[in-house]
Amino acid sequence: MRPKSYSIFGGHGSKSGVEHAAEVIFTICGFFAVLAVASISLYMIISGTPALFKVGILDILFGTIWMPEAASPSFGILYVILTSIVGTALAILIGVPIGVMTAVFLAEVAPVRLTNIVRPAVELLAGIPSVIYGLLGILILNPLMYKLELKLFAGSATHQFTGGANLISAVLVLALMILPTVINISESALRAVPQHLRSASLALGATKIQTIFNAVLPAAKSGIITAIVLGTGRAIGEAMAISLVSGSSVNIPLPFNSVRFLTTAIVSEMSYSAGLHKQVLFTIGLILFAFIMLINITLNNLLKKGEESHDK
Repeated sequence: MRPKSYSIFGGHGSKSGVEHAAEVIFTICGFFAVLAVASISLYMIISGTPALFKVGILDILFGTIWMPEAASPSFGILYVILTSIVGTALAILIGVPIGVMTAVFLAEVAPVRLTNIVRPAVELLAGIPSVIYGLLGILILNPLMYKLELKLFAGSATHQFTGGANLISAVLVLALMILPTVINISESALRAVPQHLRSASLALGATKIQTIFNAVLPAAKSGIITAIVLGTGRAIGEAMAISLVSGSSVNIPLPFNSVRFLTTAIVSEMSYSAGLHKQVLFTIGLILFAFIMLINITLNNLLKKGEESHDK
């Protein structure tokens, strides 16, 4: 007599049992995901808020002097916040158009043989550690920026030379680092557009370029915006590469100034900080966390409004 075998596809009862177990597992996983976000949020609030009351919210957010080790310490991070905003915005303005156009090329224009060469190269960019980007920036980008700086400010008595470690170097490195995220997600969104949309556009007399920009890209808008959101998160949260190429000095975010981002402010001083200084660094982390959450919520709301208007 052969032993009785069981399969998840064997019958209604067994199938219902497997579906119920899967539902429980998925619910538990979702609960832990929400719990992780809630725990991180609570920890950042608990750790970051004491310094706001000890130093003062206005003194931290709108102060321009950062001297935590002075006899009369100052913890102003206005220039650091402005640097993160300006640097991230410039990196997005440079990286997103290049990334989206590269994705269009791979998904719509490039022949299969060329696509099979370019796509692995893009995936390899995503796998390179951030410290390697920083080292390449030091070896290649900073010397070029320093030569340009010497030419532009030759004879200047007021300019403080940075050796090429400035805002421009940081922006270019950030723009390069977000390219793999934007390209991969945008390409996936473009390839998910149904073929009949392309066929209908071409049948109405549109050229291939008109079809791409008037039919395919609008249909893939949600995926492209997701790519922009993730790329923005990558740019805001990057620390190691930026700390190597930006100079890490608290200054007004001008192109040839050595600057410090929110992330590099934490990385560069957390190891030796103590007391109120350490609490302020946690406050910077809380501001960075709130900054990322605000950007994600804003972009997601814009995406939802765009989809609702498209449906109407």
